[in-house]
Amino acid sequence: MNPRQLSLIQAGVLLGVLGFLALIFPRTLGFVEMAARELRYFWWLILLVALALWLIWGFGRNRK
Repeated sequence: MNPRQLSLIQAGVLLGVLGFLALIFPRTLGFVEMAARELRYFWWLILLVALALWLIWGFGRNRK
């Protein structure tokens, strides 16, 4: 399996988990919608998502 396929699988699993959690916790969608509308108050949400993405894809790579 090449790295591109692996990253596509990771992205698909991440989207699937997010969709599943949104179905289980419908109030979460309301929170995300409110955060998108009032972005100036929820700027930290973007930082948390960026940190999560960095930890998932960037932190585990081997450095040469």
